[in-house]
Amino acid sequence: MASNPEARPFDKVQDAAIRALLGLVLALPYRTRVRLMGWTCAHILGPIAGWRKRVRANLALACPDLPDAEVERLARAVPNNVGRTLIEIYSGAEFKDHVLGTPLSGPGLAPFREARAQGRPVVLITGHLGNFDSLRAALTAEGHVIAGLYRRMRNTAFNEHYVAALSAIGEPLFASDRAGVAGFVRHLAKGGIVGILTDVYSSKGADVTFFGQPAPTATSACEWAVKYDALVVPCYGLRKPDGLTFDIRLQEPIPLGDPVAMTQTINDGLEALVRDHMEQWFWIHRRWKPWRKRRGKKARSAA
Repeated sequence: MASNPEARPFDKVQDAAIRALLGLVLALPYRTRVRLMGWTCAHILGPIAGWRKRVRANLALACPDLPDAEVERLARAVPNNVGRTLIEIYSGAEFKDHVLGTPLSGPGLAPFREARAQGRPVVLITGHLGNFDSLRAALTAEGHVIAGLYRRMRNTAFNEHYVAALSAIGEPLFASDRAGVAGFVRHLAKGGIVGILTDVYSSKGADVTFFGQPAPTATSACEWAVKYDALVVPCYGLRKPDGLTFDIRLQEPIPLGDPVAMTQTINDGLEALVRDHMEQWFWIHRRWKPWRKRRGKKARSAA
């Protein structure tokens, strides 16, 4: 795929370096590349990108009583999982083949299958835990059509091939702009399945918490579910101890009701899983942003 001509010069240089690294790693056998990319992000890219520093800062806020030795372990283990996830996504068809046949489990599986048999719309809620695309790959292999929503990256050159990689796992995909969100919601309204990551900071999000800290979160997914009577199922692809296979769980569905209360329930459920799998959550992203002023304390976020 050709580089985006509108990309800034620095973006093009950064993108060229990323493409070169990905090209080298993707030339390796699947299992070798996943392990190598994990190690590279843990020991080389993570420190350069400041990921270790951010992991420590987030843990200091969310888990201040965590022993220093555990903090340092996570400062390496978290980037390892991030690297594995990135190269798995870029592996496209090979990743799908690797996930194929992974058994689905959890109390939400039967309600999900029942909803699909009835033609009822479904909102699959997930977070940056394990590999969040393993479930999409597994369900797509079963014949389900899952619409995804993504945020455009500031590096437009990188964004172009990253979206192409996501599309290889499953389509349709919609950008989180006005037109994209409209298409995403139409897919749900017609009785389809949508998947969305909700564990991101939203400056106009609801006043909910995550790890006991204020974590403004968009309630849009829950609002859409209420509007269209969709089944809401939190689901996660947890990485097994071998680092290569997954435990794909569909959690207990979230009862429809107040979208803010639903969002807090989702946050609480994710937190419980993260506490059991600390190294698998993306502690590298800015989930809380305590230094930012809210644009509207009780405002809810448009997607």
